[in-house]
Amino acid sequence: MIYDITHVTRFDYGAPVRFARCNLRLEPIDWPGQRLESYMLRVTPSGRTTPARAEAGLANVTRLTIDVPVQRLTIESCARMTVDRPVPMLAPGDPTLGEIAAMARDSRDLSPAGPPSYLFPSPLIPLDRQIADYCAPDLAPSRNALEAGIALAQRIQREFEFDPAATLVDTPPHEAFLKRRGVCQDFAQIMITGLRAAGLPAAYASGYIRTLPPPGQERLVGADATHAWVLLWCGPVRGWIGVDPTNGIWMASDHIITAVGRDYAEIAPVDGVVLGSGAQKMEVSVDVAPLAEGEE
Repeated sequence: MIYDITHVTRFDYGAPVRFARCNLRLEPIDWPGQRLESYMLRVTPSGRTTPARAEAGLANVTRLTIDVPVQRLTIESCARMTVDRPVPMLAPGDPTLGEIAAMARDSRDLSPAGPPSYLFPSPLIPLDRQIADYCAPDLAPSRNALEAGIALAQRIQREFEFDPAATLVDTPPHEAFLKRRGVCQDFAQIMITGLRAAGLPAAYASGYIRTLPPPGQERLVGADATHAWVLLWCGPVRGWIGVDPTNGIWMASDHIITAVGRDYAEIAPVDGVVLGSGAQKMEVSVDVAPLAEGEE
């Protein structure tokens, strides 16, 4: 499947901003099952953009500097992606959760995609005994890893309510857990908390899901915005397998990864500093459109 992705972020400032320096993590990464075909970034009014190194996580980072007064800033990111990722199928040779935990502890892979980096608590996803206890029934060490991952994702989808008014971007997982409601970021963080508490490598994936479903299928929750889900490391053969606790499904051909990190703070689409006074309003719109057959 080929997708055209348009992600527009608009900032309106209460008073002119004299200087801004932002990190943009909007260009999707290459990842197993997906390939970036083309990319364009447009900033209005224009600013200086330079490539930057990802200090943590897996992301394509662009540094944006605005050094003339602006009261409105628009960042438009346009990507064309090829996604060829089948739905994972359970197999008799899949490792158990206990085997994965042991392999991750023994791993010496310190690359950004290595499992040791995703075993431990992170600033936005601390250890939490209540969440660990909630997730534990699905995470028996003897259980097939893929079976356990999708079972936990589907239980979160059933037992938590999607409610954009319930939480904010900085709401801790414990608060969303107690409310039993929130958005995709909350559900991903809750699931990652439980997986890491069980000694399993779990990463936070940020990206997009298909805006319009195929005929006859229900629209996925989280479309028209950036989406978040979970990657569970399932050993050196299987690698990272994605599960989406917001929708209770596997990461497959409807999901496009933009960046991967320990938590949202490492891979936020836009962050940085501005010098100015007055309030700030931000609006985000996302469109993920599959190309029709034969269309280029």
